[in-house]
Amino acid sequence: MMKFPGAYAEGSGSGVVGDGIGGLDDRDAVRPDGERLADGGDELFADDPSEEEGEDFFGEGAVGDGGGEEGMYEHFAVTADKGQSLLRIDKFLVHRMEHVSRARIQAAAEGGNILVNGVPVRSNYKVKPLDRVQIVMPYPRREVEIIAEDIPLNIVYEDDDLLVVDKEAGLVVHPGHGNYCGTLVNALTWHLRGAGDSDFASPENRVSKEEFEDMRAGLVHRIDKNTSGLLVVAKNVETHAHLAKQFFDHTVVRRYVALVWGNFAEDEGTVTGNIGRSRHDRLKMAVFPSESELPEGVEAEGKHAVTHWRVLRRYGYVTLLELRLETGRTHQIRVHAEHIGHPLFNDERYGGDRILKGTTFSKYKQFIENCFRLMPRHALHARSLGFVHPRTRQELYFESPLPADFTALLEKWDVYVASREAFEDEV
Repeated sequence: MMKFPGAYAEGSGSGVVGDGIGGLDDRDAVRPDGERLADGGDELFADDPSEEEGEDFFGEGAVGDGGGEEGMYEHFAVTADKGQSLLRIDKFLVHRMEHVSRARIQAAAEGGNILVNGVPVRSNYKVKPLDRVQIVMPYPRREVEIIAEDIPLNIVYEDDDLLVVDKEAGLVVHPGHGNYCGTLVNALTWHLRGAGDSDFASPENRVSKEEFEDMRAGLVHRIDKNTSGLLVVAKNVETHAHLAKQFFDHTVVRRYVALVWGNFAEDEGTVTGNIGRSRHDRLKMAVFPSESELPEGVEAEGKHAVTHWRVLRRYGYVTLLELRLETGRTHQIRVHAEHIGHPLFNDERYGGDRILKGTTFSKYKQFIENCFRLMPRHALHARSLGFVHPRTRQELYFESPLPADFTALLEKWDVYVASREAFEDEV
């Protein structure tokens, strides 16, 4: 095993749009098992593009003689196979559109945005062989264009097939609603332009919609804007397919470091719980019971998620953890940490941006406020990344040191704990 230390143009749209099923993408993608599907969707419905924000609709123009409403535009279409068994249309589309919730599809159906053979249908409609299924919206396709930007990147490894980036906190991974430039994809487009060894390269500063789709396809996985750490990026379609299968098979090593509120009785453990969009706050994810925890016949919400944790350092009121992902869901570590009563330190979205453990002394309150200012983001870093190189079959393993703000935060807690222990010894 080898070990290594370690923008859209104006007018393009993304994310939630209109009253339909915003965030879907009619770009063909391929699961590791070969099934073709469309990417985008459920985890892209947040208004905040820093939180895994993403794809927009693309389409081919207004619906013509299919019988749809005048002025409606096609954004996604698929024809059922000859051997298609009767299946509710919401389930049919969930299986073909990655990261799209069934509830979101049902909402689109209720809004009249899903047509079968040109006729609007409800979510309980059962798809039959050769049915033509369309998702339509009252606005035309928005052209997508990404602008290459000379943004400094910390590339810790690169060859003809892939590169590994140590992303700094604050950098959005790919363009989305409200973030049309200044993203990792903008920076990668600049870095790869004119590179003869990349399927995603372009000699120009602007990249077309098709080239942008290819470029974004190079992103095998994502991390949130305010999470720092390692990401692998494919430079050709063969590498992307091979890496995607490794992620799908859970053979990729991904370890994170996080500072969370509270202490733990055990030194290690596992959190298991389905993750899906919160019913109460659409900007958050939530944990739902798995199918085995529900009565027979009751359908589980969310998608299966597993996070393993291990204590690295105890500070009394907060704890430093190493976390290993078995699955990769939106906000997985953050929502699992909240679920077990240990939100990430200074995680505004999941309740970690206030004092949850400690004393009522004003000095302690001031100490925590100083800590929040020192690291004004959630305390999460993607520290380790390991996978098999698609071409050489060599095992690669990368580690990223904690960034300066995280290191400074831990040093501050070290000083606090030492002074507290000294005071207790004197007493």
